[in-house]
Amino acid sequence: MPYAMAILCLTVAQAALGQDTADGSFNRIRDVIYGRKFGVVLTMDVFQPKAKTNGAAIIWCVSGGWFSSHAAINPKLPEPFLKRGYTVFAVVHGSQPKFSIPEILDDMHRAVRFIRFNAKQYGIDPERIGITGGSAGGHLSLMQGTAGEPGNPKAPDPVDRQSSRVQAVACFYPPTDFLNYGKAGEDALGRGVLANFKAPFVFQEFDPKVKAFVPVTDEEKFVAIGRKISPIYHVTKDDPPTLIIHGDADKLVPIQQAEIMIAKLREAGVPAELIVRKGAGHGWPNIQRDLEIFADWFDRYLKTK
Repeated sequence: MPYAMAILCLTVAQAALGQDTADGSFNRIRDVIYGRKFGVVLTMDVFQPKAKTNGAAIIWCVSGGWFSSHAAINPKLPEPFLKRGYTVFAVVHGSQPKFSIPEILDDMHRAVRFIRFNAKQYGIDPERIGITGGSAGGHLSLMQGTAGEPGNPKAPDPVDRQSSRVQAVACFYPPTDFLNYGKAGEDALGRGVLANFKAPFVFQEFDPKVKAFVPVTDEEKFVAIGRKISPIYHVTKDDPPTLIIHGDADKLVPIQQAEIMIAKLREAGVPAELIVRKGAGHGWPNIQRDLEIFADWFDRYLKTK
């Protein structure tokens, strides 16, 4: 079942879901509403260290296979960040199979804008925001890193006047180029290696004639959307420092995806590093230990001097 693989990166720790740490070292604010769409709300959980905070924030993309669920928020995962004083925002996006990747990306923009708008309330610096995730969550992290957008100063909602850019990225095994997936010319837009993940790639557009959303069937337009949702095509010199950890035996997201992304970032002059886990596939035992490496990365680029 695809969902079992999809949520692998969401369940790497073994704590019971929904429970706080035994020592009560952090506060958890559940189901904070960061947006609304089509009559439903979008929520995140906010984890705040009880000890002194460092004023920086980490956004955790709760996503595997672009499936997102509040039940997948494991309170053990943000612990390495909380212990160093970071405030962690666990963002649940509109999930496949109901919503496609372009719609999910809109949710992530909204989440970053909401966090930045409410920075004072949460005791964070709006210009020190990092982002992390694994697999699809890694893809979404890179999209915010490379394709974050300025706010709309004329937006009626003040949240939408905020930028959706982030200042640092650290993620696990992310898809980065759906048009060259594993090798040049390999199409993975819900096809090929990702054939079991069709729903996130059912792109739709509103047809005013029938007053309904209809699937995009024109191949040229479909591929153009595939390019738009691939982080590698958005790389510019002002992108944030980026770290990727990837297994070289990953069959779902080939390590080539990380390699080409890091090369593209470095070519643009962006600080970027790839750590390879030899013999590892799509996830590995004790992966949570690598979150300490992510924390080191965020310390380097988000903490004040």
